[in-house]
Amino acid sequence: MAAISPTQLADWFDAHAAHLVLYARQWVAAPTAEDLVQEVFLKLAAQPAAPQNVKAWLLVSLRHAALDALKTARRRHQRDQRAGEQRSHLFVDSNPSASLDAAEVQKALEGLPAAEREVITLRIWAEATFEEIARVTGTPLSTVYQQYRSGLEAIRSRWESPCPKK
Repeated sequence: MAAISPTQLADWFDAHAAHLVLYARQWVAAPTAEDLVQEVFLKLAAQPAAPQNVKAWLLVSLRHAALDALKTARRRHQRDQRAGEQRSHLFVDSNPSASLDAAEVQKALEGLPAAEREVITLRIWAEATFEEIARVTGTPLSTVYQQYRSGLEAIRSRWESPCPKK
Protein backbone atom coordinates (compact mmCIF):
# COMPACT_ATOMS: atom_id res chain seq x y z
CA MET A 1 0.00 0.00 0.00
CA ALA A 2 1.44 3.31 -1.08
CA ALA A 3 1.19 6.59 0.75
CA ILE A 4 -1.35 9.12 -0.43
CA SER A 5 0.10 11.51 -2.97
CA PRO A 6 -0.69 15.24 -2.99
CA THR A 7 -2.27 14.79 -6.42
CA GLN A 8 -4.61 12.07 -5.13
CA LEU A 9 -5.56 14.21 -2.17
CA ALA A 10 -6.27 17.21 -4.42
CA ASP A 11 -8.38 15.06 -6.75
CA TRP A 12 -10.39 13.66 -3.83
CA PHE A 13 -10.86 17.14 -2.40
CA ASP A 14 -12.16 18.42 -5.76
CA ALA A 15 -14.48 15.42 -6.07
CA HIS A 16 -15.89 15.33 -2.54
CA ALA A 17 -15.37 18.55 -0.55
CA ALA A 18 -18.51 20.39 -1.67
CA HIS A 19 -20.73 17.39 -0.91
CA LEU A 20 -19.05 16.87 2.44
CA VAL A 21 -19.71 20.49 3.44
CA LEU A 22 -23.40 20.07 2.63
CA TYR A 23 -23.45 16.82 4.63
CA ALA A 24 -21.74 18.49 7.62
CA ARG A 25 -24.20 21.40 7.60
CA GLN A 26 -26.98 19.13 8.78
CA TRP A 27 -25.21 19.18 12.15
CA VAL A 28 -23.16 22.37 12.27
CA ALA A 29 -23.32 25.80 10.68
CA ALA A 30 -20.80 27.48 8.42
CA PRO A 31 -17.87 28.05 8.84
CA THR A 32 -17.65 25.11 11.24
CA ALA A 33 -18.79 22.72 8.50
CA GLU A 34 -15.98 23.86 6.22
CA ASP A 35 -13.49 23.57 9.09
CA LEU A 36 -14.58 20.00 9.77
CA VAL A 37 -14.19 19.05 6.13
CA GLN A 38 -10.69 20.50 6.16
CA GLU A 39 -9.84 18.54 9.33
CA VAL A 40 -11.09 15.32 7.76
CA PHE A 41 -8.91 15.85 4.70
CA LEU A 42 -5.92 16.52 6.95
CA LYS A 43 -6.62 13.21 8.71
CA LEU A 44 -6.85 11.52 5.33
CA ALA A 45 -3.51 13.00 4.29
CA ALA A 46 -1.96 11.59 7.47
CA GLN A 47 -3.11 8.04 6.70
CA PRO A 48 -0.29 5.65 5.80
CA ALA A 49 -2.27 4.39 2.83
CA ALA A 50 -5.43 5.25 0.97
CA PRO A 51 -8.60 3.66 2.32
CA GLN A 52 -10.31 1.14 0.04
CA ASN A 53 -13.35 3.39 -0.34
CA VAL A 54 -12.23 7.01 0.05
CA LYS A 55 -15.71 8.50 -0.17
CA ALA A 56 -17.06 6.21 2.56
CA TRP A 57 -14.00 6.90 4.75
CA LEU A 58 -14.51 10.65 4.34
CA LEU A 59 -18.22 10.43 5.16
CA VAL A 60 -17.68 8.31 8.27
CA SER A 61 -14.84 10.52 9.48
CA LEU A 62 -16.86 13.67 8.87
CA ARG A 63 -19.86 12.25 10.69
CA HIS A 64 -17.72 11.47 13.74
CA ALA A 65 -16.09 14.92 13.63
CA ALA A 66 -19.45 16.70 13.34
CA LEU A 67 -21.00 14.74 16.20
CA ASP A 68 -17.94 15.47 18.34
CA ALA A 69 -18.25 19.17 17.49
CA LEU A 70 -21.92 19.10 18.49
CA LYS A 71 -21.11 17.47 21.82
CA THR A 72 -18.39 20.04 22.45
CA ALA A 73 -20.70 22.93 21.60
CA ARG A 74 -23.45 21.52 23.82
CA ARG A 75 -21.03 21.12 26.75
CA ARG A 76 -19.69 24.65 26.21
CA HIS A 77 -23.20 26.07 26.11
CA GLN A 78 -24.16 24.24 29.33
CA ARG A 79 -20.97 25.40 31.05
CA ASP A 80 -21.52 28.99 29.93
CA GLN A 81 -25.15 28.82 31.04
CA ARG A 82 -24.14 27.61 34.52
CA ALA A 83 -21.41 30.23 34.77
CA GLY A 84 -23.83 32.96 33.71
CA GLU A 85 -26.37 31.86 36.29
CA GLN A 86 -23.74 31.77 39.03
CA ARG A 87 -22.43 35.23 38.15
CA SER A 88 -25.63 36.98 37.10
CA HIS A 89 -25.28 39.43 39.99
CA LEU A 90 -22.36 40.98 38.13
CA PHE A 91 -24.64 42.11 35.32
CA VAL A 92 -27.99 42.94 36.88
CA ASP A 93 -29.38 44.53 40.00
CA SER A 94 -29.98 42.33 43.01
CA ASN A 95 -33.68 42.67 42.26
CA PRO A 96 -35.03 39.09 42.35
CA SER A 97 -37.49 39.86 39.57
CA ALA A 98 -34.60 40.68 37.20
CA SER A 99 -33.54 37.70 35.14
CA LEU A 100 -30.48 37.14 33.04
CA ASP A 101 -30.65 35.40 29.72
CA ALA A 102 -27.36 33.73 28.76
CA ALA A 103 -28.05 34.34 25.08
CA GLU A 104 -28.45 38.07 25.77
CA VAL A 105 -25.18 38.09 27.70
CA GLN A 106 -23.46 36.34 24.80
CA LYS A 107 -24.94 38.83 22.34
CA ALA A 108 -23.84 41.75 24.51
CA LEU A 109 -20.32 40.34 24.78
CA GLU A 110 -20.12 39.83 21.02
CA GLY A 111 -20.96 43.52 20.56
CA LEU A 112 -17.90 44.62 22.52
CA PRO A 113 -14.46 45.32 21.08
CA ALA A 114 -12.28 42.20 21.21
CA ALA A 115 -10.02 43.50 24.00
CA GLU A 116 -12.93 44.35 26.30
CA ARG A 117 -14.65 41.05 25.55
CA GLU A 118 -11.49 39.12 26.37
CA VAL A 119 -10.93 40.96 29.66
CA ILE A 120 -14.54 40.47 30.79
CA THR A 121 -14.51 36.81 29.79
CA LEU A 122 -11.25 36.17 31.62
CA ARG A 123 -12.44 38.04 34.71
CA ILE A 124 -15.93 36.58 35.01
CA TRP A 125 -15.90 33.18 33.33
CA ALA A 126 -12.28 32.21 34.10
CA GLU A 127 -12.27 34.03 37.47
CA ALA A 128 -8.85 35.48 36.67
CA THR A 129 -7.48 38.36 38.71
CA PHE A 130 -6.73 41.65 36.99
CA GLU A 131 -3.02 40.95 37.44
CA GLU A 132 -3.44 37.55 35.75
CA ILE A 133 -5.40 39.12 32.91
CA ALA A 134 -2.68 41.73 32.41
CA ARG A 135 -0.09 38.94 32.22
CA VAL A 136 -2.19 36.82 29.82
CA THR A 137 -2.98 39.68 27.45
CA GLY A 138 0.34 41.49 27.76
CA THR A 139 -1.58 44.65 28.63
CA PRO A 140 -0.76 47.14 31.41
CA LEU A 141 -2.84 46.60 34.56
CA SER A 142 -4.40 50.07 34.32
CA THR A 143 -5.56 49.32 30.77
CA VAL A 144 -7.08 46.02 31.91
CA TYR A 145 -9.07 47.87 34.61
CA GLN A 146 -10.22 50.46 32.06
CA GLN A 147 -11.26 47.80 29.52
CA TYR A 148 -13.19 45.88 32.16
CA ARG A 149 -15.06 48.97 33.40
CA SER A 150 -15.72 50.20 29.87
CA GLY A 151 -17.00 46.82 28.71
CA LEU A 152 -19.33 46.38 31.68
CA GLU A 153 -20.63 49.92 31.22
CA ALA A 154 -21.34 49.22 27.55
CA ILE A 155 -23.28 46.09 28.49
CA ARG A 156 -25.24 47.90 31.21
CA SER A 157 -26.10 50.81 28.92
CA ARG A 158 -27.26 48.36 26.25
CA TRP A 159 -29.69 46.74 28.68
CA GLU A 160 -30.81 49.99 30.27
CA SER A 161 -31.48 51.86 27.01
CA PRO A 162 -35.15 52.23 26.12
CA CYS A 163 -36.57 50.26 23.22
CA PRO A 164 -36.63 52.19 19.94
CA LYS A 165 -40.03 53.61 18.98
CA LYS A 166 -41.61 52.60 15.72
